[in-house]
Amino acid sequence: MLDKLPENISTYGGEIDGILFLIYGITGVFFVLMEGYLVYSLIRYRRRPGVPAKYETGETRPEIVWILGLAAVVTVLDFVIDIKGADVWAKVKQNFPAGDVRVRVVAKQFAWTFVYPGADGVFDTADDLIVPRILNVPVHQKIRLTLTSQDVIHSFCLPEARLKQDILPGREIPAWFEATRTGTFTVACAELCGLGHTKMLGELRVHDAAEYEAWLAEKTKEQFE
Repeated sequence: MLDKLPENISTYGGEIDGILFLIYGITGVFFVLMEGYLVYSLIRYRRRPGVPAKYETGETRPEIVWILGLAAVVTVLDFVIDIKGADVWAKVKQNFPAGDVRVRVVAKQFAWTFVYPGADGVFDTADDLIVPRILNVPVHQKIRLTLTSQDVIHSFCLPEARLKQDILPGREIPAWFEATRTGTFTVACAELCGLGHTKMLGELRVHDAAEYEAWLAEKTKEQFE
C-alpha cells in the first residue's frame, strides 16, 4: 500500500511512512478479523426454522469479558501507535532546527507567496525577495519555514516531503524539512479554503547548491535592478 504514496524526498519522510505502515498493518489485521467474524456470525446464527431469535443484553459475564477485552486490545494498540509516533512527532513538529535557509510562506486565497530575507538576513526590510507560487530551496539543507495567512485557514502541504501544516490567520507557525534530492514537486493547500481551493497550487523546486545560489543571484538582480 505504501507504494501508492508520493515519492519520499525528505529526511524524516521514511519515519512518517513507517508510522503509516504500522497503522495500516494494525487496522488491516482488525479489518480481516472483524469481517471474518461477521461472515461467520451470518452463517452460524442465520435464521432457521424452529430456532427462535435470542436477544443478547450484553450483561452476562462472558459478554462483558468479550466487550472489555476487545476494548483493552484496541486501547493497548492505540498506545503502541502513540509511543512509536512520539519521537517522529517531536522531530517534525517540536524540535525545530535553526535552519540553513529561512523562508516565510504567505497564504492567501488562492495563491502562495514565498518571502526570502535579503543580504541583511532580516524579514520585513527593503531587500526581502518576494517569489510567487514557486518555493526554491537547496538540497541537503534544512529549510526553516514561517507560515502565515492573510485571510482564512489554509494548510501548507508538500506531499513528497511528508510535510503538512495548517496555517491560521494572525499567527506565525513554524515548520521545516530537508530535501534529499533535486527536482520539481508539488505545493498544495490541504484545507478547503474557498471556491478556488483546488487551484491553490504551487511548485517546490529543489536545486543543488550551485544552482540555488545562481537562482538567488538572478532573482535578486531581477527584483532590484
